[in-house]
Amino acid sequence: MIKKNLIIERKNKKPIIYDIFYKETNTPKPVIIFCHGYKGYKDWGAWNLVAKQFLDEGFFFIKFNFSNNGGTIENPVDFDDLEAFANNNFSKELEDLDAVINLISLNNNFNNELNPFNISLIAHSRGAGIILIKASEDKRVKSVITWGGVSDFKSRFSIGSNHFNNWKEKGITFIENSRTKQQMPHYFQFFEDFMNNEERLTIELAVKKIKVPMLIIQGSADATVMEKEARLLHQWNPESKLKVIEKADHSFGTRHPWEGKNLPKDLKKVVENSISFLNKLAL
Repeated sequence: MIKKNLIIERKNKKPIIYDIFYKETNTPKPVIIFCHGYKGYKDWGAWNLVAKQFLDEGFFFIKFNFSNNGGTIENPVDFDDLEAFANNNFSKELEDLDAVINLISLNNNFNNELNPFNISLIAHSRGAGIILIKASEDKRVKSVITWGGVSDFKSRFSIGSNHFNNWKEKGITFIENSRTKQQMPHYFQFFEDFMNNEERLTIELAVKKIKVPMLIIQGSADATVMEKEARLLHQWNPESKLKVIEKADHSFGTRHPWEGKNLPKDLKKVVENSISFLNKLAL
């Protein structure tokens, strides 16, 4: 069963659009919630093939767009709403993830197809910081897996640089999207939200609090999130597992659009390692 572009409506907040993948067996399945990264979305690259792989292995897989990622209900695969993108921040992404977990924990619409007491979080890149924070504070999360995940938010603001000072003065800055060539805006509220919630949003503090099983997967040739970040995550939680995929880049070989029928070899390794980790937890 694959259902695409379902909607979570929320009062006074932007809706969340999501997909579900599972085999109809009338048997409760472990749940995977997948979070995309910066300038990402649920249908980017080979994420649909990833979801199908987890479906085939007996999981109930959910992926969703963060509500302010720049996509819309009408067009969830691009960035038609740059105003929403400009107003995004880490606190909103944590609220979004909470809404998706609530959907699983409190909703009976999925009959007996999922186990609401067995929820694991997986995320790529910046999304990894969000799931690590969530795993540190929400007992409903039973395990967490990062793919090319960041270890720190604050350093990425480049505080004190000319770019940062111009952003603060003007209240807005722009980052080019290399694929669409759009100038993606960020209001200064993004940084202000971080500073107002710095303790909560410091990934190191979160990782040191995590008590559930944690797997860190990293590409050795990742030029966006360096291998040292994965090793820091592992250092902060020595009980975690670290897997380095040799010569793999930040997206583990996938691109957008991904027109192949199979996963790229490095992403296939990522998925296989993730499934193996989760299956061992069930033993």
